[in-house]
Amino acid sequence: MTIRPAAVAGRFYPGVRGELVANVESLLAEARPAPFDEVPRAIIAPHAGYVYSGPVAGSAFSMLEPLAAKLRRVVVIGPSHYIGFEGIAASPAVWFRTPLGDMPVDVDAMQKAWRHGVVTELETAHEREHSIETHLPFLQSIHRHARLVPLVTGLCDDDALAALLDDLWDDQTVICVSSDLSHFEDYDSATAHDASTTAKILALDSDIRSRDACGALAIRGLLAVARSRGLKCEAVDVRNSGDTAGGRDRVVGYGAYGFWR
Repeated sequence: MTIRPAAVAGRFYPGVRGELVANVESLLAEARPAPFDEVPRAIIAPHAGYVYSGPVAGSAFSMLEPLAAKLRRVVVIGPSHYIGFEGIAASPAVWFRTPLGDMPVDVDAMQKAWRHGVVTELETAHEREHSIETHLPFLQSIHRHARLVPLVTGLCDDDALAALLDDLWDDQTVICVSSDLSHFEDYDSATAHDASTTAKILALDSDIRSRDACGALAIRGLLAVARSRGLKCEAVDVRNSGDTAGGRDRVVGYGAYGFWR
């Protein structure tokens, strides 16, 4: 497979190019401001349908806009929602498609990733997965020439994942961890739960579990790298679907976080 086709266009985000461009531009324009002028080295951003998590995702990705001329590579790592497997799944595709066009995979970086024994090629982990795809229209809008390193997590040792992220790290790469926060609690419970999770992320405390965030494994890996590299983390936007769309009896939490030197 040379092209991984869009799987959730028209469901999680607009499937028509013009509508998608307008949607992403609006979400980026309405983003909450970052706490620092410097561009973060890594971000955590949500991956639900844009009507729900789009405003928070816009706050995360808008932090990367000043990096447009310099950025060569984006590592997007998110959880598997549809199948279980051991390790971290790479795709055989060399292009990932959205209504905005085809984003090229960084083949050289993928070769480096495959040298880590935890990474294997598993097309089925990518076929329907939205945790990577929902990030791509934002990245395509901001960084038209950046190459993608798409990774889906299954069951994996924290240290092995942290070593992989650290190996892919350089000054022309940004790490994007794809994760929502609490799932299907009432509004007040979710708000308190997400505040607790946020406090741990800001403290670079890896005590994050799947009940706290669906992308907990990738978050823990990023936090380990942040600690070793002396980074600080700030929360830019933390809300839930009760704040953006839908009712407040069963909500999903979303957070936008940046990691700086």
